Amino acid sequence: MLITSVNNNKIKELVKLKDKKYRDKVSLFFVEGLDIIEEAYKKGYLIELYILEGSDILYEDIPYTYVSYEVMKKISDMDSVSRYYGVCKYLDENTLGNKIIILDNIQDPGNLGTIIRSAVAFNFDTVMISNDSVSIYNPKVIRATKGMLFNKNIITCDIDDFISKNKEYLIIGTDVNDGCDIKNIDIPDKIAIVIGNEGRGIRDSVRDKCDKFVYIKMNNDCESLNAGVSASILMYEVMNR
Repeated sequence: MLITSVNNNKIKELVKLKDKKYRDKVSLFFVEGLDIIEEAYKKGYLIELYILEGSDILYEDIPYTYVSYEVMKKISDMDSVSRYYGVCKYLDENTLGNKIIILDNIQDPGNLGTIIRSAVAFNFDTVMISNDSVSIYNPKVIRATKGMLFNKNIITCDIDDFISKNKEYLIIGTDVNDGCDIKNIDIPDKIAIVIGNEGRGIRDSVRDKCDKFVYIKMNNDCESLNAGVSASILMYEVMNR
């Protein structure tokens, strides 16, 4: 089957997936790029594929539809038109595990994507995201993860409530003024590191619930690191303790 009209009803539905409210309503999102689509397929989240006419079929067991260049340009979120556009179901939420990175009002898609990739690289079990953070299904976040969002348990929730109810975790916040060097603290079996908003840091209600605060030792000429880099370094330090 080949769809050539941007006014096709199915295409109109796909365009709606660019809107967060619609994605949440149908529990579906889209991915573009061969590396990301491959990860979605391997983990069982890819449910449908749209292929630019003239391109090869990727998987015989996934329903697919050929589309024209104009249609692919309409549904794509990328500057250059993709050859493949995948529709995926929302991610499952699994057991928390022992090591959690908690993100408080993270807004930059690149930061969130970096943190998810680093959580995979440095063996953190769960990425926990506050309800007011950027959505993990934001296309820019998905591209920044390079497909690693399909390889990590990611939960969006009320992080204040989680911290209040899960006292078995050592909750560590970041503070460049009153924190201690991450290298100098004991790392327990269950640990959760909180990374705050890019501009305001950790909100007071979350900060009040932290058990300890740490900082990353660095050159005095550099005032601070961005959220993605900070989270990555802290997760690396925990993995190697």
